[in-house]
Amino acid sequence: MTELKYTKNGDYLFPEMGLSETDRTPVGKYGLMRQQYLEQNRKALYSRLLLSGKLMEHLHETERTAKARMNEMMALLTAQNGVTEQLKAQNQMLWVAKMNSLQHQAEETILSELIYA
Repeated sequence: MTELKYTKNGDYLFPEMGLSETDRTPVGKYGLMRQQYLEQNRKALYSRLLLSGKLMEHLHETERTAKARMNEMMALLTAQNGVTEQLKAQNQMLWVAKMNSLQHQAEETILSELIYA
C-alpha cells in the first residue's frame, strides 16, 4: 500500500492527490451519455464504479466501443442501401439524406445496446 504525502497549509494537512492520465482525458459524447444514464438510472452501479476508481475507465471503454460499432454499422448500412460515392457525385442531396438516415439508425442501435443497457 502506498503512503499519501501531505502538504501543510496553515494548521491543516491536505493530501497530495492527482488525477491519472485516464482521468484527465476527455470522455466524449457516448461516454457522457453513459455517465448521465448511470447517474440517473443505475445509481448503485454508478456509485460502485466511482468509489472503486473505475468509472472513467468504464466511460472511455464505452466511448471506444460505441465509435468502433458506429463505424462498422455505417459501413454495413451504406453497402446494404447502395449509398456510394457514385451516388454522391450524381445527387448530393439524396446522398446526404440517406447518410443522415443511416447515421440516425446506427446511433439508435448503439444507444439501445451500449449506452442504455
